[in-house]
Amino acid sequence: MTEKTLGIAKAFVDAQKEFAPALKTSTNPHFKSKYVDLAGCVEAVIDALNNHGIALIQKTHDCENGVKVETIFMHETGEQISGGLIHVPADRQNAQGYGSALTYARRYSLMASCGIAPEDDDGNAASTKSMAEKLPQRKAPEEVKKS
Repeated sequence: MTEKTLGIAKAFVDAQKEFAPALKTSTNPHFKSKYVDLAGCVEAVIDALNNHGIALIQKTHDCENGVKVETIFMHETGEQISGGLIHVPADRQNAQGYGSALTYARRYSLMASCGIAPEDDDGNAASTKSMAEKLPQRKAPEEVKKS
């Protein structure tokens, strides 16, 4: 911890203690599941951040095949913390594809930067296999023989 981030670090910890739950308020009709949309993620953290003098900024960066988003927290003292870059490829090379990728990137970047656990993942459309299919199959544990 440097003196450059001492104020924002304390303020961020205090804000994080006040984060609200990210509620599943949206429905994905394709997968018939509920998920937390971008507005729900922002709603869960923005009041606590602002109450502790922290502004939320989500900056885009140049990217040829999708979007890159960086979540930045700026304290009223001028101190900043970056959540790093997240890249989400656009599934279509048009406004809809880039807009969808931007929404996903903003949501996932915010959740990762704030430590919010997603209650549901509506990103299934981004992959050809579901997450369950990608996970290695586990065998049932063998019964331990007593000697």
